[in-house]
Amino acid sequence: MPSDFRQIYDDFPIKRQFVYLNNASIGALSTKVVGAVTRFLEDVRDHGRLHYPDWCQYADTTIKERVSELIGADKSEIAFVKNTTEGILIVANGLDWRPGDNVVIADIEYPSNVYCWMNLARRGVSIKWVKAREGRILLEDIDALIDPRTRVVSLSAVQFSNGFRLDLERLGALCQSRGVLLNLDAIQWVGALHLDLRRCHVDFLSFGGHKWLLAPIGTGIFYCRKDSMQHIHPHNVGYHSVDKSEDHMDYDLTFRPNAGRFEEALVNFPGVWGLEAAVELHLALGAENEERYILGLYAVAKRGLEAKGYQIVSPQGEGEVSGILSFRHPTLQPERIADRLQAAKINLAIRGGNLRISPSVYNDEAEIRRLLEALP
Repeated sequence: MPSDFRQIYDDFPIKRQFVYLNNASIGALSTKVVGAVTRFLEDVRDHGRLHYPDWCQYADTTIKERVSELIGADKSEIAFVKNTTEGILIVANGLDWRPGDNVVIADIEYPSNVYCWMNLARRGVSIKWVKAREGRILLEDIDALIDPRTRVVSLSAVQFSNGFRLDLERLGALCQSRGVLLNLDAIQWVGALHLDLRRCHVDFLSFGGHKWLLAPIGTGIFYCRKDSMQHIHPHNVGYHSVDKSEDHMDYDLTFRPNAGRFEEALVNFPGVWGLEAAVELHLALGAENEERYILGLYAVAKRGLEAKGYQIVSPQGEGEVSGILSFRHPTLQPERIADRLQAAKINLAIRGGNLRISPSVYNDEAEIRRLLEALP
């Protein structure tokens, strides 16, 4: 496995075609991830379902153990999902709501963390909106909205549009002190920033694999804290929700004692094999090292952008910076700039009317310099 970041560059063929700085949208896959998916498919091609029991055991033990190591959890707290939205839906649809209950969310959230709560209006659940201040979600504003009927605070650990990063330890302590559950969308965090769930009180957390984790589309993780599991009743139930192995006609709906109860049927085994290969890469590099590396690229880009007269939109306070850097030109439209960059084989995103870059572990300073040189 790699001992430094330069050793992984050749594993990402996209580097030979583009300067790809859009990992906050869909991250590029490595040859190792594609190889892991291919090997699983070849197993099914050659052996059918012969190894099915082994797949289940390996996924539930080895792969969940590696995921738990990456985020500072226990493997019993890990469930496979197909994307972040599915994880958030487990929480939104699984709580025992009462008319008059409410949930606190931010007014700059990604739709996955909005529509599921809006959909609960039919059950008498209302939304309390935290209004962003200059792109920031402030803890005092969250605290002010919590009342005796607040059941959940649900927020993105990192905001997709501007990269604002929450202080998870302080947020977790706040929610715990106010007796409300904390649900996090962590897709813009895991794979870019160090996370240790043993250091912060988070009840539920979800992230898809297809962004910073550099895993296949259609993979994801739902984390459910052990002592918070009793708050969620599985909304979708199937034969994998119980521990019955292949005794399919013993109809005893006793849920699995761990987060596996939220996996109602066959998981995406090919994708999960690819996810494991991606997680192995992050574990080898080390999440703290990855955070330093990515924030180093961020700093190079920020200095260069400011030198060219661009305005930095992403919050820059202590502890607020993530892997996402949003910026704008004082006069030129972002679409015009993005088209010019695309012609130069440099890919980024436009979010909220601003340009957004999101460099990952396979990017390098030379690519950041190419971006800066190509910008008008």
